Amino acid sequence: MNTEPIYTEPIYTKDVLIESRKISLETGRIARQASGAVVVRSGKAVILSTVVRGNADRRTDFLPLTVDYREYFSAAGRIPGGFLRREGRQTDVEVMGSRLCDRSIRPLFPKAYRAQTQVLSSVLSHDPESDPTLLSIIGAAAALHISDIPWSGPVAAIRVGRVDGRLISFPNPEQRTASDMDLVISLSRDGVVMIEGGARQVDDADMLAAIEFGVAQGVPLLDAIESLREEVGRDKVLPDEPPGPGAPAKTLRERAAQPLTEALAHPEKMARRDAVATAKAQLIAGLEADHPDQNVGEWAGSVLDQVVQELMRKAIVSEKRRVDGRPPDGIRPITCEVDWLPSTHGSALFTRGETQAMVTVTMGTNQDRMMVEGLEGIRYERFLLHYQFPAYSVGEARPSRGPGRREIGHGHLARRALLPVLPSEDEFPYTLRVLAEISESNGSSSMATVCGASLALMDGGVPIEAPVAGIAMGLIKEGEQIVVLSDILGDEDHLGDMDFKVAGTRKGVTAIQMDNKIGSLPPEVMARALEQARLGRLHILDEMEKTIARPRAETKPHVPLQTTLSISTGRVRELIGPGGKVIQGIQAETGAKIEVDNEGLVRIYAPNRDSLDAARGAVLDVAGTMEVGEVYDGVVTGVKEFGAFVRIRGQEGLVHVSQWASHRVEDMMQVAKPGDKVRVRRIRPVIRSLTQL
Repeated sequence: MNTEPIYTEPIYTKDVLIESRKISLETGRIARQASGAVVVRSGKAVILSTVVRGNADRRTDFLPLTVDYREYFSAAGRIPGGFLRREGRQTDVEVMGSRLCDRSIRPLFPKAYRAQTQVLSSVLSHDPESDPTLLSIIGAAAALHISDIPWSGPVAAIRVGRVDGRLISFPNPEQRTASDMDLVISLSRDGVVMIEGGARQVDDADMLAAIEFGVAQGVPLLDAIESLREEVGRDKVLPDEPPGPGAPAKTLRERAAQPLTEALAHPEKMARRDAVATAKAQLIAGLEADHPDQNVGEWAGSVLDQVVQELMRKAIVSEKRRVDGRPPDGIRPITCEVDWLPSTHGSALFTRGETQAMVTVTMGTNQDRMMVEGLEGIRYERFLLHYQFPAYSVGEARPSRGPGRREIGHGHLARRALLPVLPSEDEFPYTLRVLAEISESNGSSSMATVCGASLALMDGGVPIEAPVAGIAMGLIKEGEQIVVLSDILGDEDHLGDMDFKVAGTRKGVTAIQMDNKIGSLPPEVMARALEQARLGRLHILDEMEKTIARPRAETKPHVPLQTTLSISTGRVRELIGPGGKVIQGIQAETGAKIEVDNEGLVRIYAPNRDSLDAARGAVLDVAGTMEVGEVYDGVVTGVKEFGAFVRIRGQEGLVHVSQWASHRVEDMMQVAKPGDKVRVRRIRPVIRSLTQL
């Protein structure tokens, strides 16, 4: 019987070699009913990316694009944990992969395109040496480019690292561990589309050089995707252009300029929002009275939104005046408070203009680490940062449904910014959880989280290497005129062409993120934005350091005390005891938490010094070692005519009658009995009593 597969269409493949890494793009074999489908291979990694265009008759004022990245455990030969033993809701890793892809492709859709569109990338086979997230972006871009969906690609994605001063594209896991930067860069023919990454306080100029290196490295991928389209690409479906403005719309524009300009003059967000809403309602009501035969409400709001955007952009470009009155490089007033919550382990309140973050830090034990299950197996995180964006922060009333993609993404960015300055586990063996709740928002809440978290960590006595600050940059581009904005407002984020976030210390960058709405940004614009961000970051650090400039010398009194000690691996079992009986007994008696690993490292966490000392002594009594010449407290376990047996630290030794005291002992039964406490010194073969010393 012939078992060879029969395909009605040929299979097309394009191969790319970048720094000895081969990446293959294939289409024609899988998912042939999708609008576009590409299989990406690198080593043993196989990722399927599909794109489907839905009905175009759904009229909305936004692009209903859904991007999902999923990792199947079967790809790594593993069965998922949990009761159901199947993949469930998206993990944070999958959410971040979805966001990276979404941000890479969304800017290149035409504004008039409104059809429901879904992009789905699935990891079918995993290779630890390959990067599935990166390959999914490449696959999604290729699937879009060969499809009939209107999209001005192609786009390629490159990961850039730097080891021993040398820039590397597509670094393997070992190189990523050694690298002092980790950047994911999406690029088109015209420049940078998206950036996401972190660094170990890397100089801003070096960061720009890495971005330029990544753009150059991605060109062969663009060529391969373009070549694939030349062979199998479908004709693009042009989106329906909205009808041109009629006479009522032109009238509305003419009437709107003056009242909307006056409404936008309010520097405060809520007052400005209310004034603009009132002006819009009056303008629409007036137009409806003049044209009762037309359904003005269907389009008037959209026209007025365009007028608002045009007025704000014109003021920035022509007058260098922003909606709150600041110049382009101006930063809003900053106030910082620490230690404002008495029961937390560390707290800060960071306010920048109308953006405010309440941040706390909590210190826990090794058992508080978060277990993360992924394709690589199970790992544990000792630093957690959770970002929350409640509705009240923007004056809205809506139900809380748990963290969404935006909250997960903002928390991930803030965590990345702080990781390079955290102390090692050996230096500070606590699990750290930072909780940031945005209590007021008008732009740059993720960067406010970075600033507030840095303050809270220092307030808690966490010995971070240096304070970290973050700033969000914007961009307005009108023709050849370009204005870079520092510390953008929410309105400027909405109407602008770029959202560029940079966090770091005085020494250099620790995290970077860039999105844009105009397709791509040339390197010279990136350089300008980076330099303006550096100056803004230094100003913010100056303001933060007026409140607290370095970590407190000690943790708060209510933070659990901790100490570590080592026991021999052969005595770990004795410390734990049958069914954990011994270690649980020590914890119950002393009030401390005790953790021990297979290597004999013991961590003790206690609410006070007495508890800590008692637990430490108990651990040593059970499993500690004894050094020759050292003095120890012991307990008599048995008495014979030739001496007494004394138990110390889980070990038992004989104190001979001749060594019991400085004078001659005639009858051991008269001077010692079981249960007596005695101080002894260990000598080579025996233990000598110190009761008489």
